[in-house]
Amino acid sequence: MADQQGSKASEIPKHPDPQAFARDMAEISEHAQKLFSDFLSRQASGQGAVPFGDPLNVSEAFLDMTAKMMSNPAKVMEAQFNLWQEYMALWQNAAQRWLGQDTEPLVQPDKHDMRFRDEMWQQNEVYDFIKQSYLLTSRWMLGLVHDVEGDDSPMGRKADFYIRQFVDAMAPTNFVMTNPQVLRTAIESNGESLLHGLENMLADLERGKGQLRITMTDEDAFKVGENIVTTPGKVIHQNRLMQLIQYSPSTESVYKRPLLIIPPWINKFYILDLREKNSFVRWAVAQGHTVFMISWINPDESYRDTQFDDYLNQGPIEALSVIEKATGETSVNAIGYCLGGTLLGMTLAWLQAKGQADRIASATHFTTMLDFSEPGELGVFIDPTALDHLEEEMFERGYLDGAEMATTFNMLRSNDLIWSFVVNNYLMGKEPFPFDLLYWNSDSTRMPAAMHSFYLRKCYLENALREPGAVVLDGVPLDLTKIKTPAYFLSSREDHIAPWVSTFRGSHLYGGPVRFVLAASGHIAGVINPPAANKYCHWIGTSRSKNPETWLAAAKEVPGSWWPDWAKWIDKHGDGQVPAREPGSGGLKPIEDAPGQYVKIRAV
Repeated sequence: MADQQGSKASEIPKHPDPQAFARDMAEISEHAQKLFSDFLSRQASGQGAVPFGDPLNVSEAFLDMTAKMMSNPAKVMEAQFNLWQEYMALWQNAAQRWLGQDTEPLVQPDKHDMRFRDEMWQQNEVYDFIKQSYLLTSRWMLGLVHDVEGDDSPMGRKADFYIRQFVDAMAPTNFVMTNPQVLRTAIESNGESLLHGLENMLADLERGKGQLRITMTDEDAFKVGENIVTTPGKVIHQNRLMQLIQYSPSTESVYKRPLLIIPPWINKFYILDLREKNSFVRWAVAQGHTVFMISWINPDESYRDTQFDDYLNQGPIEALSVIEKATGETSVNAIGYCLGGTLLGMTLAWLQAKGQADRIASATHFTTMLDFSEPGELGVFIDPTALDHLEEEMFERGYLDGAEMATTFNMLRSNDLIWSFVVNNYLMGKEPFPFDLLYWNSDSTRMPAAMHSFYLRKCYLENALREPGAVVLDGVPLDLTKIKTPAYFLSSREDHIAPWVSTFRGSHLYGGPVRFVLAASGHIAGVINPPAANKYCHWIGTSRSKNPETWLAAAKEVPGSWWPDWAKWIDKHGDGQVPAREPGSGGLKPIEDAPGQYVKIRAV
């Protein structure tokens, strides 16, 4: 009996020492006052002040939507009447539950929606009512925008996107009193969870110098080159924009033709080399490739006038010459990821125009857009008004801040990448879990002003790359249709950054043989899918249709990773076998060990 009482007593949360609790609150209050005073001082001096106006041109989208609503009041009244009917049904449903009757919910969250996984959302009548009320209202709001604006209106897509941001922000899970898990934790900890949450929020405000920079992972748990980004190799060349890494072989013989990887400079390259178990680089080395990786610099204001031409010449073009010195090979197989794939497409067209197309024997594109006619949700951030404002800010600083770019990408999946951390860190008072992918995601990079302006205008705003001669790099008009290089396009079905229907259309711009493969999942998980994990399927099709949905309907679904399929394809372009090459064996003296210094430059 005494043991049972002792066991029960151990389950009761201990009350904090009143004096210690008061002291902690006083310290936090003093800390918060200082942060707030610093914030006001910056606003008064103009530093970090948010300019007046509407930089993202959201107001025009909502004015357009309002005008359309006023011109069709019958549709609005019909939507309101339907919502009223659903509320009446919900009240009746809730009353029956309160009387002890079994009822079926009127609306259920999506199966991938993790916000309502706590059992109280199903078992408790009040919380179930709150949940269903929120789901009905959010469905009504989003449906009304869709009915008024339709599918194809740019202003409609912008209004829809920001309505969804509002809907996500207003979820009952984001508030203490309407989140059962948060409330339970606060009661069990006697309020200490909320105290810790306030500490976490103040620390993030301080880290962001007055702006909230949400901590997504334990950043002290990882160190580049020590427990992530560890594939052995050497930096064999560097210039102002990039370091070139050659990885050490793990096989006795290798393909004669080297493999050059061009990552995006919007992110750091090591998404392809996080850990041993999910490193594409390490896996490619184990398949017998001599792998070279471009590691882009994280630029500062001194790169203000750096052009897209510079990324071409000091990136892949210079890398090709260095690889020839290191291996004696005049031709490579090349991979480009995301923006790196767009640059690869431009490089192929540039080489074709120069009569040097044979310098790249095959081209692999990971989640790459060449046709930007359907840019997905990123398109809501880019219109002439928004771009004018962005350019003004970029040229004033000399670059686009990496934190701003990260916020943009996080908004595309706000429930997963914003609000889940608000709940965990601030409402629950927990520390973020150490996660290598989120560490990489928070390791943001800056964009040189001139280069990024060119990219946004020519690709996103004008969609000029698909038009022969409309984009000129280093004095050379580019024509993708003249590219005859064999190409492999890998896209992801749930990609919010490079929608697969757009990447599919881009693959049809080339004039040579193309293999298109569609992976399950998104922009990262669809690509980083090692065979050993046995996750996510992919689709392979032989249809020559230029309609993406027709292609998918005829495609074959294949279980597991697409990596083995690419390995078979690239084997045809390996040009035989030669003894393994060690970095530095070709006469180029190694500069330092991989991953080099450029990747370690963090945006503060």
